[in-house]
Amino acid sequence: MVQLYGKHLSRGEFEALSGASGHAAGVRLVELVEGVERGMRMLEFRSGTGLRFTVLVDRAMDIAECDYRGQGIGWHSPAGFRAPTLHDYEGEGGLGWMRSFSGLMVTCGLDHILFMNETDTASYHYGPRQTASHSLHGRVGTIPARLTGYGERWEGDELILWAEGVVTQGAVFAEHLELHRRIEITAGTNDIRLSDRVVSRGFYRTPHMLCYHINVGHPLLDEGARYVAPIHDVVWAAHADSYDAQGVGYRDMPAPQMNFHEQVWQHDMAADAEGRVPVALVNDRLGLGFMVTTRKDQFPCQYEWQNLQAGQYAVGIEPSSHHVLGNQAARDRGEMIWLEHGDARSYDTVFSILPDADAVADAEARIRAISDQPDAAYPATSGHFRALEGRE
Repeated sequence: MVQLYGKHLSRGEFEALSGASGHAAGVRLVELVEGVERGMRMLEFRSGTGLRFTVLVDRAMDIAECDYRGQGIGWHSPAGFRAPTLHDYEGEGGLGWMRSFSGLMVTCGLDHILFMNETDTASYHYGPRQTASHSLHGRVGTIPARLTGYGERWEGDELILWAEGVVTQGAVFAEHLELHRRIEITAGTNDIRLSDRVVSRGFYRTPHMLCYHINVGHPLLDEGARYVAPIHDVVWAAHADSYDAQGVGYRDMPAPQMNFHEQVWQHDMAADAEGRVPVALVNDRLGLGFMVTTRKDQFPCQYEWQNLQAGQYAVGIEPSSHHVLGNQAARDRGEMIWLEHGDARSYDTVFSILPDADAVADAEARIRAISDQPDAAYPATSGHFRALEGRE
């Protein structure tokens, strides 16, 4: 049944209300025509609950805007949703990625995540290029997808809104990786389901890394918003040498700050009995929250990003295939994922709007049933980067 407007409707009852499902819920393809966004294809989803989100087909099918009943969830940065034709991956010493960084979700990968790095490329057997120079967070996030389908379909009395596409990251004498992405939501619900499958189409032994930079903005992010997660251990903090100098701990968020330097944490999360890890940002004043649920066996690592600078105000929930130590460390520790031709890795994630205080309380109870999180704003970091299993 479709749950809309306080009713449970069969397909026939729903279709009797209008000549098209778009009066309540649907997916449509549009093209952006102004400024740095010009020329990009975008899919707009409306689930019928007041949840609206957009998917940038020409930027890896990442999720850009997200709002619920007029309240913003996704982050809007000064960079805007910049067309990939304007992107210079190797610009600014590898930091050019920052000029295309905006939106609820930005994918990092497919063979590199985190900071700039020079890595050995012996597996590609090409003498003139002995190493690969990686810029910040990898290439995939600004590669256009081949849109393979989108629309609405009925499964019995459930209306499913969906889109699929393939993003190819490849070069001669280098990696040939494909990201097969499917995004769907059931009409009348607030759960966005993301299914990714990364496949090696090349015939070289190829490294693979993946991270989602999931960014929450105002008004969900506001003074008093709380980071809620089943934290088993606080492993690392980028600002450990000045741990409390900015007066911002990992859990409670302040108002926008002047001259704030980003803070990044790595947390080791506990999982529930099904291997799922839910992490949320909640706003008690609004009675609103946003939760990301991943699988521990797919994303064993989690980062928390705090960019609380005025005008750039954001908090990031970042599930990752690897530790924050980076590309070279993953190789040195024997934790790099290596893909041969036809090998694939799957990632299944759910983004959930928590629409009211009861939903926030239920989510928090679910998380606390898995593990209590540290009470201290500045918990001691353990430095224990546990060994990651099943990498090959």
